[in-house]
Amino acid sequence: MSLQELSEKISGKTATIAVIGLGYVGLPLAACLADVGFMVLGVDRKQERVAVINQGKNPIGGKEPGLDELLKKTVSARYLRATTDYQQLRDCDVVFINVETPVEEDHKPSYQALRSVLKALGPVLKKGALVIVESTISPGTMKNIVLPDLEKSADGKLGHDFYLGNCPERVMPGRLLANIHSMQRAIGGADEQTAQTMALIYKQFVNADLDLTDWVTAELVKTVENAYRDVQIAFANEIAILCADLGADVWKVRELVNKTPYRNVHKPGAGVGGHCIPKDPWLLASSLSESKELSLIPAARAINDSMPEHVFTLLEKGLSTLGKMLKDSRILILGYAYLENSDDDRNSPSELFARRLMDGGCSFSIHDPFIERYQGDIYHMAKDCDALVLMTAHDQYRDLDLKIMRQVMRTPLIIDGRNAFADLTDLHGFEIICLGKG
Repeated sequence: MSLQELSEKISGKTATIAVIGLGYVGLPLAACLADVGFMVLGVDRKQERVAVINQGKNPIGGKEPGLDELLKKTVSARYLRATTDYQQLRDCDVVFINVETPVEEDHKPSYQALRSVLKALGPVLKKGALVIVESTISPGTMKNIVLPDLEKSADGKLGHDFYLGNCPERVMPGRLLANIHSMQRAIGGADEQTAQTMALIYKQFVNADLDLTDWVTAELVKTVENAYRDVQIAFANEIAILCADLGADVWKVRELVNKTPYRNVHKPGAGVGGHCIPKDPWLLASSLSESKELSLIPAARAINDSMPEHVFTLLEKGLSTLGKMLKDSRILILGYAYLENSDDDRNSPSELFARRLMDGGCSFSIHDPFIERYQGDIYHMAKDCDALVLMTAHDQYRDLDLKIMRQVMRTPLIIDGRNAFADLTDLHGFEIICLGKG
């Protein structure tokens, strides 16, 4: 099958599409493709996830506007189904790959999941099929890993037996469908015709710019974007520490600075989590030749990784002010997901903070309304606690009844790592220490 023939099948929506990896990226993508009329096969290694999806249900927790309804609609209409069996990919014309690409402790990328997919996909890949990698990868990965691995497993050649491109995902939990529809995409193709063919698919459901480019530029765009955010957040966190030391309010400083044109100070906070920002700067840095060394990106990563420790210091000082010792105190951590109103706990700052409490010999528990193992009555869990430490600004926490909370807690202390209680007028006797406020 030539690219021209594939393009005609895509335009007529007779192309069969597969999406490998049905997580935060792959599942909404599969649903969107099915919603515009493609027959879509989702592939995931988790049998329980596949079973839930085939029931038309959403395995992703948290608030994801529209996703529940879209999955029910597309599965019921039989445009979307899921499987664990790669053999069912034999008739697929287009294959999207959306699997994790973490970094190891030495900050080097781990492509175990990606390489495993490429190894399994090759033997069943239809001749003339188009493979699109949406996973975020280090610059150079398409050329140095994806292409040779796929040529080996498929026993074929690029441009003759299959076509290959990359288009890094652009989604965030809580806004999965909105991001898919509205975010610009950098479409990297092995050549211009491949990129144009890829664009025919994306224009079916993306209402934003589709910029055609090459593999390495697309790889760079995504990793640079998240490294930029990481650096900006690190700057905000450092300013927050400085403001508190001077007795100022970083949130007021931020507001006034951002009134100046072309200024956009990001929000400081108790830590940076998720699958992308803690990882992607290292993916970018790992592409640099060994003879060169970066300074800013590693420094930003160190600052952001240190924020749970900073919150721990605020807690210690707050307890001391109220005549309490950390080791004699009981703490309730509010939020374990890295992002508000989500169940995504990958690289959660709360995990680092909890580990620090454990090292300090402190008794603690964790509450999160979106993560099953941490759910429960928050007021019951706060009984006889000496401090609440807000790590994630879930809506539920902004609506806490502090009058009831004051009645059940032993010590009236709140450490606010996200400025969630800024608008409170009646503190009901609580001492609230907010990150970035003196």
